[in-house]
Formats: sequence, C-alpha cells, structure tokens
Amino acid sequence: MLTYLDRFRELSPESLVLRLVLAMLIGGYLGLERERKKRPAGFRTYMLVCMGATLTMMISQYEYINLSTLWRSIAEKFHLSIDVSRFGSHVVNGVGFLGAGTIIINARQEVKGLTTAAGLWAAACMGLALGAGFYECALLGFLLIFCSTRFLEILEVRIIQNAANINVYVEFHEVTDIRKILLTLKKLNVHVYSVELDHGHKKKGQPPNAVICMRLTHREPHAKLLSEIAELSCVSLIDEV
Repeated sequence: MLTYLDRFRELSPESLVLRLVLAMLIGGYLGLERERKKRPAGFRTYMLVCMGATLTMMISQYEYINLSTLWRSIAEKFHLSIDVSRFGSHVVNGVGFLGAGTIIINARQEVKGLTTAAGLWAAACMGLALGAGFYECALLGFLLIFCSTRFLEILEVRIIQNAANINVYVEFHEVTDIRKILLTLKKLNVHVYSVELDHGHKKKGQPPNAVICMRLTHREPHAKLLSEIAELSCVSLIDEV
C-alpha cells in the first residue's frame, strides 16, 4: 500500500475531512452522470449515500478504538465487544431497499432503474472503503464504475441494436390489427416467441397495444425492421423495449 497515506488511515481531523470530502466528490460525480440521463437517483442521492456509508464506517472504527482504549475498563467490566464489519453489512442491506425504490416496470413492460440501483449500491460500498481509509480501493472502484456507466453504455447499445432477439412495443387502432402485424412479421421471416396483448381502454384514451418478443432469422439493424412495421396503416406507435 502507499505508505504516505498511512497518517490518513488513522482517525485524525485531517483524515475525517479527507474521507468525507472524497465521498462527497466521488458519490456526487457518479450521481451527476445519472442526473444527466434523467434517472430516478441523481447528484444529491449518490452523494448522500456515499457520505452516509463513509460516516457509518468511521463510527464503527471510532467505537472500536474507544473500546480498546478509553472505554476498555468499562468494556471489560460488562464484557462488551464490537465487530466493525457489522456496520458495513447493515449499510449494504439498507441501500438494497433504497435501490429497490428506483426500479420500476412501465406500461411497456420495460424494467427501468436497475443500473441506478446498482450504482447506489456501488457508491455505498465505495463509501465504506473510504470510511475505512482504504483510499486506493475506493478511487480504483470509482474509475471502473464511472467507465462502466459512461463509456460501456455505447458498446451495450451497439450489441443490443444488432442482437438476434428483439422485443417490440406496438400500439394500433383496433385489437384485430395484431393479426396484420403478425402476418407482416411472418413475411419478413421473423420468428415470434410470444405476444402480450393489451386491449387498451378507449374511454381513458389508451389504444390497444402489444409487446412482441421475436427472433430475427437474418441479422440486420433493428431500425430497419421497426420502420417496415411502422409503415403499416394500422400502427400508430412502435418502439423497441
């Protein structure tokens, strides 16, 4: 490990400041990236989660040190002991509930918020590392997590756009129009796995719609398939999910 950081691994005033400031900067910067993409948890949420985890780990260290020094006689009298790892495990469990609140399933049967929830969990783990004074691990984790959320998304989109399997959300005028859509897909040599049909609600302004899971027999850009289905007069909206 880096020896010049040893004095910052102790619970000194400058160490406390460094840990909390790093937690605020690292958590806030990751949250800022999610904020730009209009995700449920953003700048302040990530910042608070990371700083809260850092504070929790510092509190566990503080109590452990005091039980070994200032409070040693009292601890021995009442047979008190402390496991510093318990604080961290409770943080990880607690952030799991917070992350679950960012995950939703919309009307198109799309699962949204998984990356945001995973990011919150990772921010909490980085906060625990900072609170323990493990600066190298926290900074390396920050770089890798940031690269995953910022740059790997481009690769992920390219892979999805050229994948053989595709899920499509379609809105149409009448329920019977689904037959025209399926016949068109058959002509295009597309294998349909399943169709989740929703009859809609005319009084509420909800048109009939369906989520179609299919497999392309010939690799081609998904945009080309979507444009061919969109040309049908019965289709009012189509989108890949």
